[in-house]
Amino acid sequence: MAGGAREVLTLQLGHFAGFVGAHWWNQQDAALGRATDAKESPGELCPDVLYRTGRTLHGQDTCTPRLILMDLKGSLSSLKEEGGLYRDKQLDAAIAWQGKLTTHKEELCPKNPYLQDFLSAEGVLSSDGVWRVKSIPNGKGSPPLTTATTPKPLIPTEASIRVWSDFLRVHLHPRSICMIQKYNHDGEAGRLEAFGQGESVLKEPKYQEELEDRLHFYVEECDYLQGFQILCDLHDGFSGVGAKAAELLQDEYSGRGIITWGLLPGPYHRGEAQRNIYRLLNTAFGLVHLTAHSSLVCPLSLGGSLGLRPEPPVNFPYLHYDATLPFHCSAILATALDTVTVPYRLCSSPVSMVHLADMLSFCGKKVVTAGATIPFPLAPGQSLPDSLMQFGGATPWTPLSACGEPSGTRCFAQSVVLRGIDRACHTSQLTPGTPPPSSLHACTTGEEVLAQYLQQQQPRVMSSSHLLLTPYRVGPPYPHLFSSCSPQVESIPVFGALCSSSSLHQTLEALARDLTKLDLRRWASFMDAGVEHDDVAELLQELQSLAQCYHAGDSLVD
Repeated sequence: MAGGAREVLTLQLGHFAGFVGAHWWNQQDAALGRATDAKESPGELCPDVLYRTGRTLHGQDTCTPRLILMDLKGSLSSLKEEGGLYRDKQLDAAIAWQGKLTTHKEELCPKNPYLQDFLSAEGVLSSDGVWRVKSIPNGKGSPPLTTATTPKPLIPTEASIRVWSDFLRVHLHPRSICMIQKYNHDGEAGRLEAFGQGESVLKEPKYQEELEDRLHFYVEECDYLQGFQILCDLHDGFSGVGAKAAELLQDEYSGRGIITWGLLPGPYHRGEAQRNIYRLLNTAFGLVHLTAHSSLVCPLSLGGSLGLRPEPPVNFPYLHYDATLPFHCSAILATALDTVTVPYRLCSSPVSMVHLADMLSFCGKKVVTAGATIPFPLAPGQSLPDSLMQFGGATPWTPLSACGEPSGTRCFAQSVVLRGIDRACHTSQLTPGTPPPSSLHACTTGEEVLAQYLQQQQPRVMSSSHLLLTPYRVGPPYPHLFSSCSPQVESIPVFGALCSSSSLHQTLEALARDLTKLDLRRWASFMDAGVEHDDVAELLQELQSLAQCYHAGDSLVD
């Protein structure tokens, strides 16, 4: 891989973060193979930003994610904690030992049927460290994965997906996976449920030193580390793990960007009183503490609310998804995440993480919202100006931060990415002498079309925009969320945005109001996990101050 990348180290904290991360890394894997596809425009996104090169003990070159992930005991299924690319040093030591050996073998978890088929297919471990099925004889690419009973490509279903590792198709480095053995993934006992529990994990020397060692391993091999992106569960105790991790990064790597994506799974139900209260408390504590130690924080959820009042999940006009399935929700969030992070992953004219955060977080507004149009609608024969004009004055993207509809709110700054539109469609192909139906139709480049559209939608708002030819790949194991009548979809255009929005004023104030209604004596178990009553009082004050940032900014905009 070429040098000179502005490297990013990813921290993936929690089980739902694992689901989003698995889709994310599968997408990066698909991107690594695009250079051989004549229909793609190679070189727009730099894989070196997210990936590291290495070599196995057998001298084979590898390419693995620059990743540290933390999850609970029992969450890996059949995935090995040390990965599969490098030989186990403990095994080597055991072979060297000449004395008597006693072997205790734990029964292996059954491998997901999709991965059984994927890994048993005739193939090779390619030089980039990814297992790839061998090309079919006519040289037209890889054969579809199939079962013995059906000729159709095998796509994981909700019945076959139990944990995120069931559909991860990328090899990980032995230093990537860090298991928290003191808490269980399954069952009702020994769960990592509360913010205070999560904080205490990284206060223990064992886990703190392990995280620091892994950080040093990855950071020391970087030529120019631009920063860290944290994918962190907000609804459970991993909000506390994320807060302590962000604090550690801020202390040890001052000046680097730290962009945190706070992840929340699908809708919840009124009948789950304890889980809902814990979810509220963990989300509030997580947002406040992550904001204190991050350059930028963005909650990501398909739910309609961060508070106690359940709201229906968001609707995408062209997607059919089950909001109760993490496999579906995480795929949509990963699609948006891969799009809005484009600015700091570009090969040419990249925007650094620090610059992106500074642009979006002025005046103390370090929390931003996300939105996306998945897929971006462009009918045959339409141009980009035609499609954008169809939105009228409405906000074109679906909100993904559980902050309500963006209509009627103010945007203070935004970063927008549109990807996957063929260059021939960027501008209007009007017959000479035909008057343009709008100012967008008079633009001479796609970049000019997008910039002018944003200026019309949000006058006097600081906007950054990027237009990419590279689409988002949605081949297996991405779930089939599109119309059952449509042909097999391989890639889609996506329109994504990060926005500093006045909608956060209402959202954060509503969180604070919900907290003031709680009788904390009923939730002693949460408090016993390491949170004091004074901490809750301070949390309320900081939430209200953060909410006021967006209200004050709103009054300054005409």
